[in-house]
Amino acid sequence: MRYANYVTETEVEPGLASRLRLAVVRLNRRLRAQRVNSAISLTQVSALSTLHKCGPLTPGELAAREGVQPPSMTRVIAALEEYGFATRRPHPTDGRQAIVELTETGMGYINEEVSAREAWLDKRLAELTPDERGVLSRAAGIIDRMAGQ
Repeated sequence: MRYANYVTETEVEPGLASRLRLAVVRLNRRLRAQRVNSAISLTQVSALSTLHKCGPLTPGELAAREGVQPPSMTRVIAALEEYGFATRRPHPTDGRQAIVELTETGMGYINEEVSAREAWLDKRLAELTPDERGVLSRAAGIIDRMAGQ
């Protein structure tokens, strides 16, 4: 089924959107299954990953980047502090705010998570032909562009 709002002057291959969406969902599911420690939730892992990528943030900034309400993020931050993965310190210019940042333990956890997922993906990539890896290399750039990265 085509939706008039989504079809441009250049005809899109029928079913491509559906196939791509399912492939991305399945790959993401397989990558998530490579977790080294399932004691913390995927929401908590996501918050840690955002802190790793963006650096220290206020709880409000972290909530906004994660697309959750501030009270939910407060609970996530509290759990991360309990695990020793994150810490809060006073905001340097706003006494009402705090800054949340990764601890060395949190940084180590994120690095382990990334390493485990990339090791799994490296094994899958090694099973492909050089041409297939070339196609995926080009596709990764295109997907990043589509995602607005």
